[in-house]
Formats: sequence, C-alpha cells, structure tokens
Amino acid sequence: MTRARFGPLPGPAFTIALALLPLLPACAPDAPDAPPTPMRSIATNPFGTTSAGDPVTLFTMTNPAGIEVRAITYGGIITSLKTPDRDGNLDDIVLGFDSLAPYYAGSPYFGSIIGRYGNRIARGQFTLDGETFSLATNNGANHLHGGDVGFDKVVWAGEPFERDDAVGVVFTYTSPDGEEGYPGTLAVRVTYTLTDAGELIFDYHATTDRATPVNLTQHSYFNLAGTAADDILGHELTIDASRYTPVDTTLIPTGELAPVEDTPFDFRASTSIGARIDADHPQLAAGLGYDHNYVLDPDPNVTSGSGADRGEGALHRAAFVYEPVTGRTLEIRTEEPGIQFYSGNFLDGTIAGKGGRIYGHRSGFCLETQHYPDSPNQPGFPSTILRPGEEYGTRTVLIFGVGR
Repeated sequence: MTRARFGPLPGPAFTIALALLPLLPACAPDAPDAPPTPMRSIATNPFGTTSAGDPVTLFTMTNPAGIEVRAITYGGIITSLKTPDRDGNLDDIVLGFDSLAPYYAGSPYFGSIIGRYGNRIARGQFTLDGETFSLATNNGANHLHGGDVGFDKVVWAGEPFERDDAVGVVFTYTSPDGEEGYPGTLAVRVTYTLTDAGELIFDYHATTDRATPVNLTQHSYFNLAGTAADDILGHELTIDASRYTPVDTTLIPTGELAPVEDTPFDFRASTSIGARIDADHPQLAAGLGYDHNYVLDPDPNVTSGSGADRGEGALHRAAFVYEPVTGRTLEIRTEEPGIQFYSGNFLDGTIAGKGGRIYGHRSGFCLETQHYPDSPNQPGFPSTILRPGEEYGTRTVLIFGVGR
C-alpha cells in the first residue's frame, strides 16, 4: 500500500482531509503476523507398520502453553516431548527416533512403557506361593524390564480423549498367562494425560486372574537442554531420598537400604549430575555411573493413600531437575516408593537418533518411578505381588516449567 506523505495544507482543504480520514482503510503495520496461540488438541496419524504387519498409530497431544507430546501404540513409546525454555522456545527434550523401525531394531527402551516388571530380577527366577518361575535372562544372568518381548515391544490399543482441561490417550494391553514366563493373565491400562497446567500424568492400572509380580514404569530418556545438547552432566538434580539400594556387580540389590549421606549418591540438595559421577566409589564402578534405585522419603513402609496394600504412599515429590542453560525444569511426583536414577552410562555413540543425532555417553538420563529392583526375591522390600481380586493402581506426574 502506498503511504501518503502529509504536509501542511491551507485552510478548508486541511479540514476536508481530516474529515475523510475515518473513511480510509487502515494500513497494516509492516510486521510479521503473530504466531497463532496453541490450542488444546489431540490428533491421530499412522506411524508405520511393524515387521509382523501390525499398524502403529501416533497420537499428538498439545496444550495451550505449546507443550507437545507424541506417543505411539508400539510400546506406548513417547517419541517426542517439546517444552518451552525460559525464552519461550520449544524444543524436544527426550531421546528417540524419527521412524518406527529403529524402535524394534535395538532401542534401549527409549520412551517405553515397561512391564510386567520394570528393572531387574536376579537370575530370572522367583518363587511365589511355593512355585518357582523362570523368566528370560536378557541382561547378563538377570531378567530386565519384562524380558525379551516386554511391554515395550508389543502393540497396545490406544484411545484418545479430550476434556475441558486436558487431552490424553488410554493405552490397553492384555498379557496372556505365561507370557515371558510370568503367571496369570494380566489386563493392563496406562493413561497418558497432558493437562493445561503443564503436567504429563501417567496412571497405571492392572488386574490379574493369578498371583503375579507387577512393577510398571515409564522409561523416557531426558535431556532438558534440547536437541543440540551433548550430555546431561550439567543438569542440576534433586532426589528426595535419604537412602538407596546398593547393588552387586550385576546391578542386583544386596537388600540393604543404605544412607546416601557422605556418598556420591546424596542428591537431597540440588547437585549437578556430573559433580561426583567419576568419584572413586565401588557403587559407581558397578553401574559405570548412576544406575540405582532410591528409597523415597518419607519411608515407603509407612503406607497411606490408595495403594497402601502394595506399599505405595500418597502422591509426593520424588525428584526435581533444573537445566541452567535453557532454564527448563522437570518435577516428578509419584505414589511409588522408589525411583531409579540412570545417567545414560551405556549410551556409547552407536545409536543414531532423531535427525541423525548420535547419542553418546550420558546424552540422556532416566528417572523411573517404581518399586525396588528384585522385590520378588527380597522379602524386606515392599511387595510387588498382585493377586486376583486386587487392583494395581499408581500415579506419576511430570511437571514442566522454567526456572531462574
């Protein structure tokens, strides 16, 4: 639009010009359009087909703050999770892949639902009601994360939903009696809810027709610095735990609940992940860094809340992470008695992830809310046994924000 250059006009002509101004069309400013305000939404799209020919669906959840969570029916995997930094810039803060095939070709559980049993069971065996059960030994001599084909490697049914303050997906799967060696038919429901308040809520529910161990968790690898970051050593971590469960050389708990005080495992005050990760400590040598379960405060043996029969307590804070470059924060609240802190020790640069990015040593961390490892073989730990007529129910909440 041609802009008129107004100069002084004599007498009546100037009056006429002013009278006509309200009739002229307004000029748009020479500035780019403001980006549209994000809306709460849930979208469904195909995400490829498994090698067995099963179609996989992608759900994209968005809240009004622009937080976006993408999850697929294969393994309930969170493939992408975008949150704003202190300047409002969105970036993906979880490790993973751009397409389906790498997830079943060798993923280290990126973003998956883990079950029937998250973490390790010693020698792949446990005895329940006088009967000994043998599981896959897929982690050296031990059983890890549900076995060769755990819940991370099956196609779940997914049903999207929307309500006034949130969107989400309900994932369901029925694990048949004997799957991966576990007794009983287990009906599982895991609900992902993204709220307008910036929370990502995981609700786990299960029932069984025969006594069986159950320990479900979510296995996203986080790097709050975003896609261009190298490692997570500068992240500042707080874990609300005065004790942890030391492990043997195969990462099986010894049964001790050891104090974190005066050890590299003390994260009760905010401490960078890399501050003591190379300390001369036998437990760090066992895991090549942090790969340990923390006993959350308050004492999980003092039970209250909906999960009292299984050792859960009321929803309470478990951990808080602050990334100083971007300002992103992650708070984790849970009903579970423990949280596994894993510092990405076995990422070795052999995995090419999203956008061709190489996932090197300690390029992501996990904070897995859970019961303790090897609980079926540890009578002093809170029980993980679910019996017919009981309901497994537990909640974990991730809260995203920005700090100083």
